[in-house]
Amino acid sequence: MGHPFLYRIESELGRADLRFLERSFQGLMLNFNWWVNRKDPQGRNVFAGGFLGLDNIGVFDRSAPLPTGGHLDQADGTAWMAFYCLCMLEIALILTEYDQMYEEIAYRFLEHFAWITYAMDRIGANHDEMWDTEEGFFYDLLHLPNGDAMRLKIRSMVGLLPLCAAGVFEKGTFLHHPRIVELIDLFRKRHPEVLQKIAIADDSFVGYAERRMISVCNKEKLQRILAYMLDENEFLSPYGIRSLSKHHLEHPFVFNLAGHEYKVQYLPAESNTGMFGGNSNWRGPIWMPVNELIIRGLLAMYPFYGDDFKVECPTCSGKYLTLFELANEIGRRNASIFLRDANGKRPVYGGTKKFQEDPHWRDYILFYEYFHGDNGAGLGASHQTGWTGLIARILDLSARLKAEDILKSNKGVLAEMTRQQVAGQKGN
Repeated sequence: MGHPFLYRIESELGRADLRFLERSFQGLMLNFNWWVNRKDPQGRNVFAGGFLGLDNIGVFDRSAPLPTGGHLDQADGTAWMAFYCLCMLEIALILTEYDQMYEEIAYRFLEHFAWITYAMDRIGANHDEMWDTEEGFFYDLLHLPNGDAMRLKIRSMVGLLPLCAAGVFEKGTFLHHPRIVELIDLFRKRHPEVLQKIAIADDSFVGYAERRMISVCNKEKLQRILAYMLDENEFLSPYGIRSLSKHHLEHPFVFNLAGHEYKVQYLPAESNTGMFGGNSNWRGPIWMPVNELIIRGLLAMYPFYGDDFKVECPTCSGKYLTLFELANEIGRRNASIFLRDANGKRPVYGGTKKFQEDPHWRDYILFYEYFHGDNGAGLGASHQTGWTGLIARILDLSARLKAEDILKSNKGVLAEMTRQQVAGQKGN
């Protein structure tokens, strides 16, 4: 999904390549349609299949047939497809500079986003949707063969990823695309209930510098989800965001079926079940890629909410942060995994004496697969630079990004940072 980001960087460097972007867009269209046709075959705008890699985060293996029969609607998979829609919308808007035909394509992704968001939380009190109004969290939804449905109330990364599906647009963005405005007005007349559920780009939802935002999470959902995420007894670890709430240490989720017990309990280190194979564990440890996605989501929403919107971090601490400050705080906690603590120890190396003390080892950092949810020790494979290497980007963002720059220029800040890096300029 980095194609619009890459295009903006190349534009900043004076070598924009619309043809490359268009070729990429065509390939992404094929991929998007595959997911829609294979993972939402009933056309309900909700998605399943364990395809995000979080297959072992729930009570069942989401990549295997369910022991209950029926099927599972995934909150993370559905949020990912909403995020996909926003990336495609952004690319299509850029391509309108090349061909106005892309206006209608851009609108189609905007409409698809609206239907996905509505499917996650429809008008009224419904028990067959992912958003739990009473608890204020997104859950996977289990559909049984008899037609009944129930939420699997496991507070996990599944319910945090909807935070990532947000896009902010500068004032007047859609006014430059009259065909899109026309189609939005028509959709609003035909489906007013759908647009009530999302922060659509119209005059009823205006943010800082008169920007517009479309997001799976409106302000109320954002506040309620963050209250869980920033609770140190739930998701917030000294080292980042846990993949499963620590609440489930003392309160495991248990599902009984035909005399067999299925259980999800907080496990900050290795898994205690062989159901999913190997040492991969999404039931408590900290994973760098999804932490980075959350940081990205917070930074994406900040240009809309600005400095007037603050959340308590940690929850019940009396300390309030803007979304920009919150993104930096999560990044700081991620970075502390690798930095020396007050005792001169690096949490990443846990109790391994050679790595902590030997001068030939102690300064050579290993990028483990994931990290202990309570003490930050590295776990799993020790060479996962493909995703744990994201910590370098997080550190760079923390050093270079300024709140006032993001508020001034929503889209160009990261491209400008890259231009500075190419020119050999250092951050502050």
